[in-house]
Amino acid sequence: MILSSYFEKFLREIRPTDSQREDCIKGHITLRDRLASDEELKPIIVSTLLQGSYRRATAIRPKGDERSDVDVIVVSRLDKNEYQDPNKAMDLFVPFLRKYYEEKHKRQGRSFGIELSYIDLDLVITASLSQSEEGILKSEAVTTFETPEEAQDWRLVKSWVPVSQRKSIYADALMEAARKESEWKIEPLWIPDREAGEWKPTHPLEQIKWTFGKNARCNGHYVNVVKAIKWWERINHETDSPKGYPLEHLIGVCCPDSIQSVAEGVTLTLESIVKKYAYAAEARRTPNFPDHGVPQHNVFARISGEDFAKFYGHVFSAAQIAREALSVDTVKVSANKWRELFSDKFPPPVDDDGGDDGGEPKGPFITPAIKSQTGDLTPRQYGYDA
Repeated sequence: MILSSYFEKFLREIRPTDSQREDCIKGHITLRDRLASDEELKPIIVSTLLQGSYRRATAIRPKGDERSDVDVIVVSRLDKNEYQDPNKAMDLFVPFLRKYYEEKHKRQGRSFGIELSYIDLDLVITASLSQSEEGILKSEAVTTFETPEEAQDWRLVKSWVPVSQRKSIYADALMEAARKESEWKIEPLWIPDREAGEWKPTHPLEQIKWTFGKNARCNGHYVNVVKAIKWWERINHETDSPKGYPLEHLIGVCCPDSIQSVAEGVTLTLESIVKKYAYAAEARRTPNFPDHGVPQHNVFARISGEDFAKFYGHVFSAAQIAREALSVDTVKVSANKWRELFSDKFPPPVDDDGGDDGGEPKGPFITPAIKSQTGDLTPRQYGYDA
């Protein structure tokens, strides 16, 4: 059963709380305003924008005493040919960090980490911005921090207006124009890779754009499917890979469009992973997942074949449980199966009348692969696609 009301309660339990979201807003706005007013940095800064799961509405609640994490990108005018060593570009921001975040910041591989009492910030410096795109990257569509849950009509266009500003008498006309405008195609940004001693391309806006589009095609359920599966992975296999954005990317590739509920989306996504990647798992080979906007970058590049095979084993077990939870016709059995997958954050059944919001499952049943007596995956025996 799809148990929509149960999933609503479950999602309230696993997404960041209102106070955690307020902390995220406070932390990144304070950082943004300080950067914008810094006399030394103002000449080289075009704008700041958010990336990461917070911006894409795919973040789950921090565990225990952990703090929420927000990624803040500084879009700069720095020339990567002039600053061939990324460390020299990052050095420009050290006086600013000492002034405002003394003993709270540290240099990381691709960013500065800022640890506050209530939030963790990642400050990412970019280089080599095309001057022709400066106006675009100062627009409300780029600098907004509204998520797919708050602004389902977001588009990367000049006329788009944040939901929080639509009381203006001009907002309706601008939004009508925004619906007709073609979305901007923006070049990737360049971020430091201190380990390699060079700049590498990244395209956070393309990831954001892709997520908004996918969520719309999934009737607003996609970001919640991501949160649910991230939660499943954390509580059952916390130390295993993939997690974070690689896991989110995989979910995006495998989640079908036009899903009608979170329950359906979770089930079909897990079954799709099982069907598509059986042979990769059997061969202990990591699949290639081109990043949105930077296709030469494999999102799974740092995940070993052994780790992927182990993850696959977790998924085909979870796919069985999800299919059973979706297929049964009583609230009690369905809710308890979902609880088996998601733990006690998923509400216990309150009745067994089968009437909550059950429905026939959509999509074919895909029997998960099983392990042979030697522990090897044997998908070939069960009709999987290559």
